[in-house]
Amino acid sequence: MALWDRIKESAQTMQAQLEAKKNDLKSGAFRDASMAMCALVAAADGTIDPAERRRVAHLITGNEVLKNFPADDLHRRFEAHLDTLTADFDLGKVSVMQEVAKARKKPAEARAVIQIGIVIGGADGDFDATERALVREACYALDLPPHEFDL
Repeated sequence: MALWDRIKESAQTMQAQLEAKKNDLKSGAFRDASMAMCALVAAADGTIDPAERRRVAHLITGNEVLKNFPADDLHRRFEAHLDTLTADFDLGKVSVMQEVAKARKKPAEARAVIQIGIVIGGADGDFDATERALVREACYALDLPPHEFDL
């Protein structure tokens, strides 16, 4: 199987798993950590392309699991994290990663945050090395083994 097909299949599997747990993923910590993860994936290479910003914002509002939360609230949080990353990527990454780590207390939510990162990263069919590295780093922040997610 080609790498593209594996990435696409993995993202689809993660999305199906998330949808199965949708009713359990309604906490503020999950919401905040998910938006932080989306921002990290969107800015993984240290820059935030306007097209990437729009694409991820669209994916957020269309994601069934994230529909548990008001779309405008999600968008505001996502944009705030992107602003933090834009101001100073390295320093911003520390701050945004701390937001991701808030989901650590509930393992099911922590796993879902990682799955959101994989779904967002793989949505364009190119879950590249920088995106994978950031999601792997988030695994450590959430006390989850990256190999559980093939990272």
